[in-house]
Amino acid sequence: MFHQVKRKSKFQSALGMAELIYHTIVRNIRKGHGNALWALVSNMLQAVVFILAFYVMFWLMGIDKANIRGDFLLYIISGIFLFLVHIKTIGAIAGTEGPSSPMMQHAPMNTIVSIVAAAIGTLYIQTLTLLVILFAYHVAVTPFEIDDPAGAYGMLLVAWLSGVAIGLVLLSMKPWFPGFVAIFTTVFQRINMIASGKMFVANTLPAFMLPMFEWNPLFHTIDQARGFMFVNYVPRTTSAEYPIIFSLALLVIGLMAEFYTRQHASSSWDARR
Repeated sequence: MFHQVKRKSKFQSALGMAELIYHTIVRNIRKGHGNALWALVSNMLQAVVFILAFYVMFWLMGIDKANIRGDFLLYIISGIFLFLVHIKTIGAIAGTEGPSSPMMQHAPMNTIVSIVAAAIGTLYIQTLTLLVILFAYHVAVTPFEIDDPAGAYGMLLVAWLSGVAIGLVLLSMKPWFPGFVAIFTTVFQRINMIASGKMFVANTLPAFMLPMFEWNPLFHTIDQARGFMFVNYVPRTTSAEYPIIFSLALLVIGLMAEFYTRQHASSSWDARR
């Protein structure tokens, strides 16, 4: 009838939270695929199809050399992967379970754990896919050299962070405007097929076209990543600071909005989805 509750230290609480996030990541990965290895293979096949589709499209258009002096396929990969990391993170965060989900009724599960697990799980899968494809290309096709691998991966992390921030804002809005959020998420992902700038080099754009792309943090991160990857390319029209500031500002807004939404959670929200 009576039991004594033992107080946990901060270190024990942190370990418990890390374990909970780990199990949530595994659950998210296996939710779509019963086998974690197949989830990686499926994601890898999707990335390879994207890369080959763009390569064939450029080849048919007669554009078989990049405006950057360097490996053409590496140029395509640099745009495709940052684009995939960004849109998949947005979809994963916006699609996490909200405060009225049955999973949230089981302590110590909460929305923050769900969000962190979705973000880390997406980054893990995309990073592993990138490493496997680059290794296979380097060994089986042709050796290549990346000028600054740490800087290039840093830009991938910025693309991931901006996806987390945008997805978090959409997640906080979803209980209030479920239809709008679903449509906006799809439209935003489609717009980024062009607005991300993965199909061209930012330095070659005429001045009157720059405002059409400069608003997009992904446009800046892809161009900056290419600056780190290729020794002969120096980005002149984009900034590494803009997507970071944009992401941090939107992350704060998203966290505040998510907290407000969580305080007004209602079980009737799930019936409207």
